[in-house]
Amino acid sequence: MTNPTDIPQALAVLALVGGWALHASRLYRRLDRSRHDPLTGLWTRDGWTRRAERIIARRPRAAVLLADLDGFKPVNDVHGHAAGDAVLAAAGERLTAWCGAHGVAGRLGGDEFVAVVDDDARLDDRLADLAELLRQPVEHQGVTLTVGASIGAARLASLPEPTLSAALTAADQAMYRVKGRTRRGRRLLLAPAFAALRSLPQRLRLAA
Repeated sequence: MTNPTDIPQALAVLALVGGWALHASRLYRRLDRSRHDPLTGLWTRDGWTRRAERIIARRPRAAVLLADLDGFKPVNDVHGHAAGDAVLAAAGERLTAWCGAHGVAGRLGGDEFVAVVDDDARLDDRLADLAELLRQPVEHQGVTLTVGASIGAARLASLPEPTLSAALTAADQAMYRVKGRTRRGRRLLLAPAFAALRSLPQRLRLAA
């Protein structure tokens, strides 16, 4: 038979346990919110890293990518931070859609984004699709905003050390090579014109 004097003690214990459970639940929700970027809804660096590590452990053929929005600063400077926020929010939404159910996207800060996805034979084409997606205009308060995108990716299977840290380093280097190719490409486009100008005096002398 239950001792009547034990009932208040049991209720007190249950209330204490319930209070701690509620406190733990609230703390977890606050921590979870702190790991999400409030502007884009993407994972922050810490939250994304935790999930990326788990994905890489399960999928050794995953790929890590870094994306940087080219021309983002002029959007902020000319149209204001609200316009810049609209561009960032759109980029986060597009990157999330591109990753699909089997990838995880994050925002490292500023206009830098990161993702881990499955590697497959179409990865290069998919990266080109993502670059085009991020370049799509964003409408904000009657103004059309456009930025570019430089994306670098690293396949875990192709790295001597298949870790997240090594993949991020390789993706960062690849991203800046993409930026370098863009700059070199412009110089190459100008080179024939300069060569034609240099040869013009000789052609004029021959014609005379």
